[in-house]
Amino acid sequence: MEAAICTLVTQFKTYAGKDGSASTLSKEEFQKLVTSQLPNYVKNASDPEAIEQLMGSLDENNDGELTFCEFWQLIGKLASKQGGFTQ
Repeated sequence: MEAAICTLVTQFKTYAGKDGSASTLSKEEFQKLVTSQLPNYVKNASDPEAIEQLMGSLDENNDGELTFCEFWQLIGKLASKQGGFTQ
């Protein structure tokens, strides 16, 4: 599990550092991350409207960027679905 956490943190930092703040994901960075790293888990990752909707559901403070904690919600939801823990 430690390796999985390290990978998630490293990938977040890699994509977050592309433009603007190195500690948040912009919409463009988020789309690149999910398209590249989660192509089988995030449906319609290449559709800007789908990304806008997904990001909006995660962006708790509505600042147009995702912190790691906001991004982590997505990972939790995807892992729960993968493990059969959601209804």
